[in-house]
Amino acid sequence: MRDGQARPFRRIGLVLALTCLAAGPAPNTEGPIQFQDVTAMTGITFVHTDGGSGTRYVFEPMASGVAVFDYNNDGKQDIYFLTGTPLRGMRMDVLPKNRLYRNDGGLKFTDVTDQAGVGSTGYGLGVAIGDYNNDGRLDIYVNNYGPNVLFRSNGDGTFTDVAKEAGVTCPDKVGAGTNFLDIDGDGWLDLFVSHYVTWSYDIHVPRALKGHPVYSGPRDYPRHVNTLYRNKGDGTFADISKESGIGANLGAGMGTVAADYDNDGRTDIFVANDEWPNFLFRNLGNGKFEEVALASGVAYSLDGNRKGSMGVACGDFDNDGWLDFHVTAFQGEGATLYRNLGGGLLEDVTHQTGGGLGTRPCVTWGNGFADFDNDGHKDLFMACGHIDDNVQLYDDTTSYLAAPVVLRNTGNGKFVDVSNQCGVAGLKLVGRGVALADLDNDGRMDVVILNSRRPPTLLKNVSKNDNHWIEIDLRSPKGNRFGVGARVKVVAGDLTQVDEVHSGQGYQSHFGMQLHFGLGKHNRIDRIEVRWIGGGVDVFENVPVDQLLTLTQGAGKAGAAPGPASLPERRP
Repeated sequence: MRDGQARPFRRIGLVLALTCLAAGPAPNTEGPIQFQDVTAMTGITFVHTDGGSGTRYVFEPMASGVAVFDYNNDGKQDIYFLTGTPLRGMRMDVLPKNRLYRNDGGLKFTDVTDQAGVGSTGYGLGVAIGDYNNDGRLDIYVNNYGPNVLFRSNGDGTFTDVAKEAGVTCPDKVGAGTNFLDIDGDGWLDLFVSHYVTWSYDIHVPRALKGHPVYSGPRDYPRHVNTLYRNKGDGTFADISKESGIGANLGAGMGTVAADYDNDGRTDIFVANDEWPNFLFRNLGNGKFEEVALASGVAYSLDGNRKGSMGVACGDFDNDGWLDFHVTAFQGEGATLYRNLGGGLLEDVTHQTGGGLGTRPCVTWGNGFADFDNDGHKDLFMACGHIDDNVQLYDDTTSYLAAPVVLRNTGNGKFVDVSNQCGVAGLKLVGRGVALADLDNDGRMDVVILNSRRPPTLLKNVSKNDNHWIEIDLRSPKGNRFGVGARVKVVAGDLTQVDEVHSGQGYQSHFGMQLHFGLGKHNRIDRIEVRWIGGGVDVFENVPVDQLLTLTQGAGKAGAAPGPASLPERRP
């Protein structure tokens, strides 16, 4: 968001010819990517609230994220929706709460919130999933406005909030993205917690534009530092924000992702800052981080502008072995695609690749890379929706409701906008968090969208082709049980792809612990390499396609130790 929306409103004058996708034509030509809205058949009855009373507190439009993960280890991806809670001036007879839906198969879901004990009534913003105590069960961390929640799995389908005992409540802060990661390779998941601005009811700044009330922006309030917790291995965490270097940087965090951008075997952290330069915290080892966004090329866009950055997605869109970043933004600014050049450098390639097509008219939020047509090249998905339900009273170039943006990767370094041909053009949503996952285990990546003040949207991938695929779950008996941060390389003939297991990504959401690779026409995988955080490489050869595969640390052939000779060459 922005300074009372004044700056983007002026910029919209440059793009008067654009209209928001919610007003676009209905699809008339089927392409290789096709989605079907199946929300009504799923049994999901969750409805989001931002807790607003009309006062327009700055963080209301930011709520909320969504998580997709297998909470009960039955091989199916379940869904956890976050929601807000009543803010000052809003009264509700029944407090809204986060909702957990168990995947029963066939895209049918059952609300198990109460029996699982995860119905938090806090103001939910960001979420990450990870096994913080190495008991082989996934736990849930929720980054709130107010005290945060750490739901520890009890192993019987129920959870207990242990945030206070673990020392990770982060009280009196406005939450944002959050991530589990192993910063030092000791096998215990540490925790990064991003924060938005410093805010309280007493310093709320009312804003108006053309006589209409609007939301204030992050530059109306003091910036905030982020928090880094080190896992002590005894069920508790120590705040190492100051000594790690993380706490020396003031920002306004929104989406975050923890990923090894420089291929050195250590997990780094990208923070998308709203109306301030982005952060890229390079992991130096020994629990130390250096903020290198400006030097690396991701602090600003190519034109030198800071943006109202929202979500950040991570993936190797050009299959060169280096992870790239995609960042969504406010209306009139457009999403940004940063291509990883290697050697710690990235460049804004949005214009030449088409990585921002269709995004300037609307506010874009949750985003993610996924190979929707299984052709071996990662596509892009973005949820859209304005922050103001009265935006058309003062700006007729956009709308509150908007359809998603779908960009197909052509495989030659370019994206094409297929939003009007893939079955989403008629949707009118107020998208926030997005999670991408194979919900029905058919080898095609589906989509979950959390909509502000509305029910969610589930899109089934019904793309028709005879392309092959592989989905990979990682397990480790040595700690970091679900392989968070591990790098997976899949080689099938002339097609080589890499990906990582991420805990928390996109817009304040969580997905991607089960890795998905499209394989095109390749009917056999020659080689899968897994580089584990903390050391060790496993190699699995001659792997059949079209299956969900669980790979366990130590079960494969020992591979070459990661080092300069085994990494992709740096491009000129």
